[in-house]
Amino acid sequence: MTLPQPVQTLLSRLHSSGFSAYAVGGCVRDILLGKQPHDWDLCTNALPDQMEKVFSSEHLVKTGLKHGTLTVVLDHQPFEITTFRTDGTYADHRHPDFVSYVDRIDQDLSRRDFTINAMAIDESGSFIDLFNGQRDLRKKMIRCVGIPEQRFAEDALRILRALRFASVLDFQIEPETDLAIRSMYPALRLIAAERIREELVRLLCGQGVGRILRSYPEVITFLIPCLAPTVGYRQDNPHHLYTVWEHTIRAVEGVPPDPVLRFTMLLHDSGKPFTRTTDASGIGHYAGHPAFSARLASDMVKRLRFDRVSSDRIIRLVEAHDISLSTDRKLLLRRLNRYGEDDLRSIFQIHLADRIATGSRNPDHARDHFQNLNTALDRLLAEQPCFTLKDLNLHGEDLIELGFKGREIGEKLNWLLKMVMDGLPNERETLLNAIRLKGDNQ
Repeated sequence: MTLPQPVQTLLSRLHSSGFSAYAVGGCVRDILLGKQPHDWDLCTNALPDQMEKVFSSEHLVKTGLKHGTLTVVLDHQPFEITTFRTDGTYADHRHPDFVSYVDRIDQDLSRRDFTINAMAIDESGSFIDLFNGQRDLRKKMIRCVGIPEQRFAEDALRILRALRFASVLDFQIEPETDLAIRSMYPALRLIAAERIREELVRLLCGQGVGRILRSYPEVITFLIPCLAPTVGYRQDNPHHLYTVWEHTIRAVEGVPPDPVLRFTMLLHDSGKPFTRTTDASGIGHYAGHPAFSARLASDMVKRLRFDRVSSDRIIRLVEAHDISLSTDRKLLLRRLNRYGEDDLRSIFQIHLADRIATGSRNPDHARDHFQNLNTALDRLLAEQPCFTLKDLNLHGEDLIELGFKGREIGEKLNWLLKMVMDGLPNERETLLNAIRLKGDNQ
């Protein structure tokens, strides 16, 4: 197997200087899966000061040096090179209290999380696979290196990483690793919210997300407690054939693997158990659940420390997931005014996934409706219609000249925008006359 030239160069220079050196971890896993690695991690028995000497002629980034990692920039690409090490105790279940540099690759590999991440390759393309990582890749299996309970006790985030890898790679989880996950997942409370969010988002965007959500609801609801009441919750409604949790899983699978869309669908019906009413026939109804779900979503995105833009979109889309939609021009203009084009197209995707996930809708009919909505929106946008204040052919200065001031300027402009979206020509004189006529009638 041929490694990229910069990687070969770095490994070769370490080797020619008398040190062992390997590419290690995720990049090796990706090579064996036939994927292009996003980055390359290298390891060596050279100590940090020895690495500095070997690469003294290169651009070096030394910010990780106290942890044994030197970043070498070669051909404008950064490569992290870390000294072989073993970890000490993990008092916080996340970071080792200390590390010890070692001389052998086997000692370094034995501290890693999963067998598929504990392989190395040298400059000649020869593999070192001490824990049968290649076998587990072939078997599509996530297995801890050594004793699972020990690996998870060292770093509780590995519990969620196991689920994330199983989702992204669409792998199974080996039975002993599975048992350790189910018994130890409460330790995830020790992990920073940002790290939980990163792993959850990647899990949700994986190809095996449905299987993982079905298999580990206790882990997901531990991290997102507002989802706990949805697990096993019967909807008792003829339009929904599944529990709220099963419907949620299918809706997550039904949208593109975009973090905002996947997280939106995970939370979109979280408010249903809290808003249910039951009629005389025993049918469940859930009026107001989108707004309630949006409040729950608002709390969760804050707890998981999503960035502001993503937070606002998730909350907005959860609340909008059940709004009425049609190809009617006036309605589409109002939806454009409220949500903008990007969010409106996302709402179309959400509606499609939500309806198919009920189990009671004809998927082909739902897809036809989705296509019709997009086609109608395309045609409408081609007209360059007026649906925002900046599109109006009348502005605040014009109203000031007519004697309006303060808040009434905005009120009049918004009234004009509504009138234009309802069919009033967006022409300056027409708009001025409409304002004058409105004033005369008041």
